[in-house]
Amino acid sequence: MTKVNPDQIGAGAPQPLEWRDGDMPYSTAFGDHFYCQTDGRLECGHVFLAGNGLPERWSGQQTFVIGELGFGTGLNFAETWRQWKQHRAAGQHLHFISFELHPMRGEEIGRALSHWPEIDAEREALTAAWPQTPDGIVSLALDDQTRLSVVCGAALDGVTAVKPGFDAWYLDGFAPSRNGDMWSEELMRAVNDKTAAGGTFATYAAAGFVRRNLIAAGFVVERRKGFAGKREMLCGVKAPDLAIDQGLADAEAGRLKPIRDVAARLAAKYDERS
Repeated sequence: MTKVNPDQIGAGAPQPLEWRDGDMPYSTAFGDHFYCQTDGRLECGHVFLAGNGLPERWSGQQTFVIGELGFGTGLNFAETWRQWKQHRAAGQHLHFISFELHPMRGEEIGRALSHWPEIDAEREALTAAWPQTPDGIVSLALDDQTRLSVVCGAALDGVTAVKPGFDAWYLDGFAPSRNGDMWSEELMRAVNDKTAAGGTFATYAAAGFVRRNLIAAGFVVERRKGFAGKREMLCGVKAPDLAIDQGLADAEAGRLKPIRDVAARLAAKYDERS
């Protein structure tokens, strides 16, 4: 398939896909796969769930809000929903809010997620509820304790407009070298602005400019071992106002050790359960 210029695809419109190795979608517009070729579901557990201290941080929270940059196939949501159903208590509620420039069609989501029998129930429920033409804000009450909202369009516009109060973020755009807009300092600042005190982020990306943008936005950033042989990934915590006022030097000097310790303890316990 011929490479497509992303700028020629309207915001909110689906993008052309190639299917590789059976059911693995590949974006010809961005020249990238939608998830790790080793195992995208396990990558979600290592990077996004464990990187944000989940499912442990759900405990005792009446409402938990997760934000995601890049809904893609819905894999991260499906695996998170599966984990949420296993660990939630009565009366708890999860709101998963994702921002997606080019939402997939339901049949494409179904094909991509069919690779993992572990999430068959989540795949079937998601594709059954998914609109034929996703547009605007797709809001789905998938069970009494779980709501999915997918904001279609440019991530910066969507994040800027949404209400604050996010407890965790999955930063999962295409590779920074192929989709720089999803990793810009402006967008990272918007993400930080919408994050609750003590809120966290995790991402597979470890590029230097991504780390610098996250720090500039007001996060205390930790490097951690990546998934499937990848040397590093990033996770971190929203820094208190004091850290921002005193600047990066204070954080690097160790005056924020309690906050840094919180981020450092986001251990990959999911790997032990998988």
